[in-house]
This record gives sequence, C-alpha cells and structure tokens, in this order.
Amino acid sequence: MDTRESGRDLAAVASLLADATRAAFCLALLDGRPWSAGELARHTGVAASTATGHLHLLVASGLLVEERRGRHRYVALAGPEVAGLVESLAALAPGVSRVPPRSLSAARTSRALARGRTCYDHLAGELGVAVTDALTGRGFLDDRGGLALTPEGRAFLTGLGITLPVTRRPAVLSCLDLTERRPHLAGAVGAALCRHAFDEGWIVRTGSTRAVAVTEKGGRELSRHFGVDAGAARAAVPALRASGSG
Repeated sequence: MDTRESGRDLAAVASLLADATRAAFCLALLDGRPWSAGELARHTGVAASTATGHLHLLVASGLLVEERRGRHRYVALAGPEVAGLVESLAALAPGVSRVPPRSLSAARTSRALARGRTCYDHLAGELGVAVTDALTGRGFLDDRGGLALTPEGRAFLTGLGITLPVTRRPAVLSCLDLTERRPHLAGAVGAALCRHAFDEGWIVRTGSTRAVAVTEKGGRELSRHFGVDAGAARAAVPALRASGSG
C-alpha cells in the first residue's frame, strides 16, 4: 500500500468534513432519513444554491447518495460506515457537549437528543447506552476483546422475533456515543433492535430531530426483556403514549 497516496485520499475526505456546513449536513442525516436540499438549507440556515454546491461535493465523494422520488431529489448518508465515521468524529470534537445552548428551545432539543436518539439506524444517547449496558450485563453481548454477540444473545433476539439479515455488515459494532462518550451498540444487531423498537411501538420520534421517546409500552417491555428498570427508562426520555399498536 502506498501510504502517501492513501494519505492524500484520507486528507481529501477530511477536507470535505472540515467545512462547517457540510459537517452539519452529515450530522442532520444521521437520523437515517433522506433529506432534500431545501430541507438541509433551512436546517443549517444557508442559501439553497449554497446547499446544492456542498451536496454535489458530498455526493461526488461517495459520502452521500442521491435518491429520486418523482420529480424530487433527496440525499442520504451512503451507509452505516459513513454514519459511524461522522458520529465518531463528532464524539472526538473538543468541547462538543460543553457548548451551552443559545435558547430555551435549543436547550430542550439538546437534552432530548442526549436522552435518546437514533444514530443512523441504531439507538444512541442515554437510552442507547443503557440498552447496550443491559445486554452486556445479561451476557447477551461480550465486551472482552471487542464487542461480540453471544449464543445466548442470538437466542434472545430470536425470542423477541428478530431475525438477523444475511449481510456483509458486521453483526455487532461498538459506536462511540456523541454525548455519553461511551460505546453504544451498532451493526446489524443494533439496527435490528432499533427497528424492532419502532415497529413494536416501544419508542417514537419526537419533533423533526433524531430524538426518540419511550412510550408506556416501551417502558414495560424494556423492563421485561432487557432488565432495564421502567422508572429508569422513563427518566432517560420523556414518556409518551404509543400510537397504533399496544
């Protein structure tokens, strides 16, 4: 491997994320949903033409992918590897969690995100770390020498009705949490658990951010299946009634 050439490639990717607007776009896209250029422009407070220029660079580099829905175009992170890169870089940023919010609304949003949120397609924040700790404590994850799913953990997932897809994606990955500065569960298992929690009505999205809230049903199920105290779960995120099932 030519380290000089690899170094230039790494520097090229780093330069893309060195711009505050492009970095903000990538952070917004950590919610796992496609955004339009106009939505990202409004979210970051830049002109539509400015957003379009930045997005062209991110798509051309392979960090983002473009989707067409009728006449409209949307962008999304290129995959879980890119999401992990963005989240890890954000977690390493100096003072990222020490910058005080500028308004009461911003403070509420910041606190909601810290309590529970999605990190691309898996759970993060206090909720994500609590679930990861519970899985490890019950022997479903082995954190010795790197995070791994145990046979008991696979049986546990099967009991919940979760079948892991056959994919090249690693079953289990450790993702450094942006706000907790501790690992939360990522990979195919983390994605499957997050999807199951949404499908079963354990958690719901709140507002237009990545924040999630535990429902009444979710509080009961977290206690029942994970050994996470229902009271602790309600302290982690604001409690809401589930709409639809349960």
